[in-house]
Amino acid sequence: MRHTLAVMVENRPGVLARVAGLIARRAFNIESISASHTEEPDMTRITIVVEGNNRNVEQVVNQLSKLVDVVKIIDLTMEPSIERDMALIKVKASPETRSDIMDIVEVFRAKIVDVNRQTMVIELTGEESKIEALCEVLQDHGIVEMVRTGKIALSRRPAAAKDTD
Repeated sequence: MRHTLAVMVENRPGVLARVAGLIARRAFNIESISASHTEEPDMTRITIVVEGNNRNVEQVVNQLSKLVDVVKIIDLTMEPSIERDMALIKVKASPETRSDIMDIVEVFRAKIVDVNRQTMVIELTGEESKIEALCEVLQDHGIVEMVRTGKIALSRRPAAAKDTD
């Protein structure tokens, strides 16, 4: 089963490497990892997708929580959440195929972000299945290159009240 973990850590050098290293030492493959600062400038949110059964992932969460810089871990797997991935896809685009590609882009509500004589670059944000579907359709035109952000996710639950001094 795939698990999506939201890990809040202190924004310090080496924290991401320690988190990823701990997961690797537990023999888990990280399918996706994304890290960025949060609404709090001294905090970083790391979204990690790993494959494993509930018991093994629980052990990983327990080990992660022992790291000094880890502040909070939320397993978003069974929780109502919003998940997104972003992809940039460079596809072959001759003058004859451009309008066909533009029609496909419109159907998927994606954006064309770059065009030259031989290729087009398409940006798509959405769930993993939507990106996979677009890639499948674009295969006929020839995908030259692709990059993805990895999953990011937020819980749909209301935020707990923050301390106000």
